[in-house]
Amino acid sequence: MPAPDRPLRIALFAEAVTLAHVARPIALARAIAPAGHELLLACDPRYAAFTADGPWQREDMRSIPSAQFNEALAKGKPVYDFDTLNAYVTEDLHLLEGFKPDLVIGDFRLSLSVSARLAGIPYMAITNAYWTPQYEGGYALPVIPLSRVLPLPLASALFHTFRPLAFIPHCQPMNRLRRHHKLPPLGNNLRRVYTDADHLLIPDLKPLYPMSGASDTHSYIGPLMWSPSVAPPSWWDEPVDESLGSAYVTLGSSGNASLLPMILEALKDMPVRALASTAGAAAPPDTPTNARLASYLPGDAAALRSRLVICNGGSLSTQQALAAGVPILGIASNMDQFLNMAPIEAAGAGIVLRADRLSKSAIRQAAERLLRSEAAANAARGFQQPLLAAARGVGAAFDKAATRLLASHP
Repeated sequence: MPAPDRPLRIALFAEAVTLAHVARPIALARAIAPAGHELLLACDPRYAAFTADGPWQREDMRSIPSAQFNEALAKGKPVYDFDTLNAYVTEDLHLLEGFKPDLVIGDFRLSLSVSARLAGIPYMAITNAYWTPQYEGGYALPVIPLSRVLPLPLASALFHTFRPLAFIPHCQPMNRLRRHHKLPPLGNNLRRVYTDADHLLIPDLKPLYPMSGASDTHSYIGPLMWSPSVAPPSWWDEPVDESLGSAYVTLGSSGNASLLPMILEALKDMPVRALASTAGAAAPPDTPTNARLASYLPGDAAALRSRLVICNGGSLSTQQALAAGVPILGIASNMDQFLNMAPIEAAGAGIVLRADRLSKSAIRQAAERLLRSEAAANAARGFQQPLLAAARGVGAAFDKAATRLLASHP
């Protein structure tokens, strides 16, 4: 399928509740800029350090605080209410009217389900395969109050029994928003509410996260790889004992930063050097002698010099690990992290630990198992070349998807 017959004006909206939702539009923008498209990147100012320089026009856009987002997930409560989403629509429309794009792309900017349609602009959403209604996997029990107080088998049984009812409050604000703007509601399927768009851009490997149904609704465009452009810390090039391996530790912006001291303590007496990123959080007061800390690290380079990646199980960090051919210890809290890690664990390339059942001994045992396992290393290396090849093809895959959408859009 040919590329668009002319450069496009494309607006990218990054909902800054986590760094991943900012990183992916940045990576996509850099991949498609060589085609000559005129780009606008809208993002909350709190990530201005990462979005200030690039092949785009930069515009400020409000997102709810990350702490508010993470607290809602931890309590099992809806992330957005009607008033927030309606205010988002007003802001979206203001930006769209000013830029007048041919195409709008959002990453977890749910309000674009309304604002892009009101503006009559074709709308693509960046979303992982496991959040689509066509995904072949199920749901997972996240860390919520129910899972903290009950035995896991009972908590899981109750969650899956009452999940359809529990998801209704999460869907109501969007359905109310759509009715308010005279658009049909989306029902109470959370996956449909989270991914409503004219076309979905899937930044995953298809064999790892398969979807069913017609492919005209979505395109696997390849992983949107991104690492912050930061100066390496002073310890980055210090000599390393060749008998030691390294473990890259990052809990990301949606991980529980309070778990970092426990992870470092678990690694303290192991024959590894821990390369840890705090993702902007304060460093632990006591750092083991085998640990090296920085606020941010180039994750791709850190994974490449490591034998193990310990992260929150999110897609950004796990893709960096698999791109380096390194197994993953995912310490998961929210449902996104559990859904992302499930196929990786099933493939033998990682282990998932629950953040609500965590201990130093559990971390140490899982880390030792992965470090000693040639099968885990081989499984991770098996995804390395397919992932890197898919990542190199993002620009071409996007052009095909955009051409298909623009040809069909009224």
